[in-house]
Amino acid sequence: MFNTQAERFEELYLHYKRYAFSIAYRMLGSAADAEDVLQDCFADLQRRELDGIDNIKAYIAKSITNRCLNLMNSAHSRRETYIGEWLPEPVSELYDGPEAAAERKDSLSFAFLVLLEKLSPVERAVFVLREAYQYEYEAIAGMVGKGESNCRQIFSRVKRTLQAEPAAAVLSPAPGQARRIMLQRFTAAFSAHDVSGMLALLTEQPVLIADGGGQEVHTILRPMTGRKGVLALLTSHRVLNEMRTWEPSIELVNGDESLVYRMQGVVKAVLCLGLSRSGGQIQSFYLIVGPEKLGHIPVRPSPLH
Repeated sequence: MFNTQAERFEELYLHYKRYAFSIAYRMLGSAADAEDVLQDCFADLQRRELDGIDNIKAYIAKSITNRCLNLMNSAHSRRETYIGEWLPEPVSELYDGPEAAAERKDSLSFAFLVLLEKLSPVERAVFVLREAYQYEYEAIAGMVGKGESNCRQIFSRVKRTLQAEPAAAVLSPAPGQARRIMLQRFTAAFSAHDVSGMLALLTEQPVLIADGGGQEVHTILRPMTGRKGVLALLTSHRVLNEMRTWEPSIELVNGDESLVYRMQGVVKAVLCLGLSRSGGQIQSFYLIVGPEKLGHIPVRPSPLH
């Protein structure tokens, strides 16, 4: 029994904050923006009479969704002036809790978030709410301000579109041990500028995308596709050479084991790899080096082996 409105609100915040964050993060691809949306949502909730809200979980989901839609609409114009490629912000752990138990964890993977960047704000909201959280179309319609039938059509269209994307192949996760071995093989080949070793790791049409945070951080400004170009970048004695001086470790990033690079304990880069369906080769490289995008990766180092 709660004695005060404040006590009840505190309990609701502790119970639902991970759930609210996970929705916002999947919609925005930015942990920093997701946290801002989360705080704004609960600040508004704190001012309301809680007894007047029938379904608090649905209310929070709708509130988060509306705020995310507004932010996504404004983010489009901001990204037009972004220097280089924009990638989602990596997080070092799954932001799950009791209220998020039903969500699909593969919808948090970095490759999945990259695919979602191709969608419009409403398409992304409908797809995330249905695919990751299994909301009924009637509930989704109320959250995004569209008709139920329209939401069904949007979800079906987006599902087909994403499945047709070449990058969709990386959404089939390789077994944990196979992925770890692949990361170790890549690290060895990358450190040694090993052309033949690196070539054996690449699919026929790999892609490498780097994000320097939109600032003048020295990185690769345009996506590189194809074996020849990606191989040249990853085995060059000039490009990404500073990265070889940093200490790599294998850690969970967005639910998948990825490479985190640190210098004297400070996170300098995160490299997320998308593997082929067999798990035997690397299809995509997502390199994040912008300092402001690395805030949700812990400073503490962890061993590679």
